[in-house]
Amino acid sequence: MYHSVGDCSDDPYRITVTPDRLDAQLGWLRRRGLRGVSVAELLAARARGDGHGLVGLTFDDGYADFTAHALPRLRHWGCGATLFVLPGRLGGDNAWDPLGPRKPLLTADGIRQAAAEGVEIGSHGLTHVDLTKADDAALTAETAESRTLLSELTGAPVTGFCYPYGTVDARAAEAVRAAGYAYACAIDPGPLTGPHALPRVHVGQRDTAVRLLLKTRLHRLRRRRATGV
Repeated sequence: MYHSVGDCSDDPYRITVTPDRLDAQLGWLRRRGLRGVSVAELLAARARGDGHGLVGLTFDDGYADFTAHALPRLRHWGCGATLFVLPGRLGGDNAWDPLGPRKPLLTADGIRQAAAEGVEIGSHGLTHVDLTKADDAALTAETAESRTLLSELTGAPVTGFCYPYGTVDARAAEAVRAAGYAYACAIDPGPLTGPHALPRVHVGQRDTAVRLLLKTRLHRLRRRRATGV
């Protein structure tokens, strides 16, 4: 789970990795015989019993630096990824982060550029709100409406969703499923773990080879059988 790729000198939420750090992390994966792919590709491969050596790479929020800094590194290492974006904030910024700093988000053209280069486009909701605290109308807009808008923007089906802040409960997961998404990503969803509450590992600037190795091993302990979500 990545977010922004750029200058991390002012990064209170630790959501940013530098382009050089991303390059080193992708190189680490490749040297271990692993290849980064979109979540959709990973799930399809696992369903065929052919997921060995694949790692799902996700980038949340849709920062404008994705096309400038992440795409070239992904291309260099032969990796794919899923980019979760906010169609209600196209060309805006991360106003939901009170501490800042303000980071610009991709425009519609930027999202289309990423899609044209093979990046899977998924929804991160409409405006980045905690779905576990949303009323029924907001929940529908953040899930179903965002999917419709992204499908119109990219001209392709949108099958993946990512819960803002990583928070999920049974009601939010059911709304995502009802909106037609095939899968959804969380962070540490606990007992809800399943196709619509996939756990992920946060990757940050401090994650060198040793830390990445430890994180991949610890992640296996967080995987649980699906409980209907």
